[in-house]
Amino acid sequence: MKKILLISGLLLIFSCKKENEQKTGENSNPSDSLNLKSNVDSLDLKNDLSSADGIKKEYNLLNSKLLAKKLDSVGFKYECEERSGNVVYYSEKGILKVIKHFTADSHFSSTENYFVNDDQPFFVFKEDTVWSFDGGTPEKPETKDDITQQRMYFSDNKIIRCLEKKFTIKSSAATQPNPENISNTESKNCSANEVQETFALLLKNKDKKGSIKCL
Repeated sequence: MKKILLISGLLLIFSCKKENEQKTGENSNPSDSLNLKSNVDSLDLKNDLSSADGIKKEYNLLNSKLLAKKLDSVGFKYECEERSGNVVYYSEKGILKVIKHFTADSHFSSTENYFVNDDQPFFVFKEDTVWSFDGGTPEKPETKDDITQQRMYFSDNKIIRCLEKKFTIKSSAATQPNPENISNTESKNCSANEVQETFALLLKNKDKKGSIKCL
């Protein structure tokens, strides 16, 4: 009987965590370090995307339109062996502006937001979550999420700045950390090749719709 309760508990935890992680990714705010404001339409005046400040301005412009639901969107879901995910493409007047990608398997999930200019990413927000058991009982296990966020600034297909923050969320904790109160640190752990390979794969599949198998 205890084994049945344990198995049921594990399945319920994984199902709930997968749903919560996707919602967390959708609601993650990559802009806590990008607080510059801009009301200039990038189709009328291009921001300078060779500098971090120019990238911040263009990001804030696109993100404000994204939050206001002023961009057109299409997307698809996929199932690939033990991994599943979804991709959403956002465009303005037929021009691709943002790609959101969420993927998850057993104990891992990842959210990637690509902000795009001329079919190349100029800013990427990436949040990886690894969850594990952290005590409790078979009937009511406790878990923890180890979360890593990266903010990558791209110019000429190279990373010119990479910011990183890490924090842990425990299901047993009375209060949880607020990511916006955690400082970013300059990092050299960001991989341009990994990001560009994933972006190229997502770009290749931008005309897919509905549900597919592997990317």
